Amino acid sequence: MQTELSRKLGVEHAVFGFTPFPAVAAAISRAGGFGVLGAVRYTAPDDLKRDLDWIEAHVGGHPYGLDVVMPAKKVEGVSEADVEAMIPEGHRRFVRDTLAKHGVPELAEGEASGWRITGWMEQVARTQLDVAFDYPIRLVAGALGSPPADVVARAHDREVLVAALAGSARHARKHREAGIDIVVA
Repeated sequence: MQTELSRKLGVEHAVFGFTPFPAVAAAISRAGGFGVLGAVRYTAPDDLKRDLDWIEAHVGGHPYGLDVVMPAKKVEGVSEADVEAMIPEGHRRFVRDTLAKHGVPELAEGEASGWRITGWMEQVARTQLDVAFDYPIRLVAGALGSPPADVVARAHDREVLVAALAGSARHARKHREAGIDIVVA
C-alpha cells in the first residue's frame, strides 16, 4: 500500500516502525517500510555514530529516520542531579516493587541501567542531531512538542522531514504553525 507520505519518503510500503534497535530499523527499511531508530538511549555521540554506521551498512540504500526526545521548551541550568531529585520517592518505590514482583534483579551499587534521564535533555538531543545530520536520514521525529525552530530549519535545510507527536488538536495546530511536516496523532 502506498500513501502520500510513503511516496514522499521513497518507501514501498506505508509501514513505519519506531524501535531502539538498529537491526530492527534496518530490517524494516530493507523490507520496503520505513525504520526509525529511537535515540533516547544514546548519551554518547560515538555510540550513536557506531549504530548509524551499522544501519548504513545494512539498510541496502533504503531510507530511514531518527527519533529524538527533545523538549519543546529549554530549561537553563538544570543538571542531571537536579532532574533525578525531581523524581518522587513514591515513583521510585513503584518501580522497585514492579521490578521485584516480576523477578528483575536489582542493579549492582553504582551500575547504571543504560536508560539514563539525560536522554531526555535538550543538549543530548542536539548532540544526537549533530551526529545524525552527517547521515542520509530522511526523517527526524520528536515526542515532546515541536522541536525548536532552529532544529526544524536545520532539518529542512538538509531536506529531512520533521515529525512530532500530538495528543490533541491544539498540539497538532501548534506543530503545523512551527513548520512540522508530519503530525503523528
